[in-house]
Amino acid sequence: MLKGFQKKYLRGLAHAYKPVVHIGQKGLSESLTASLEEALDSHELIKVKFIDFKEKEQKKELLRKLEEKSQCELVGMTGHIAILFRPNRDPEKRRITIPEQ
Repeated sequence: MLKGFQKKYLRGLAHAYKPVVHIGQKGLSESLTASLEEALDSHELIKVKFIDFKEKEQKKELLRKLEEKSQCELVGMTGHIAILFRPNRDPEKRRITIPEQ
């Protein structure tokens, strides 16, 4: 579980990133989950864009399901863009070092 200052740090890192996963009208499909897993494995910190879901509650529900399925954590959300983080499972391959204090 990330603390507030750690999420703020990650949001700062993700600022210049472009969305790599787009959630369309199909919502949580097998292909979406696969592309999310692939993106998290290679980047650790990604942006996800909602294309067809405009209601805030719909987006929150989808993000909760994504967090459970992928063991990632929501770092922040602005409009239709969500930032997700999951450190690489292999400590040797981790790209992002989160400050402890």
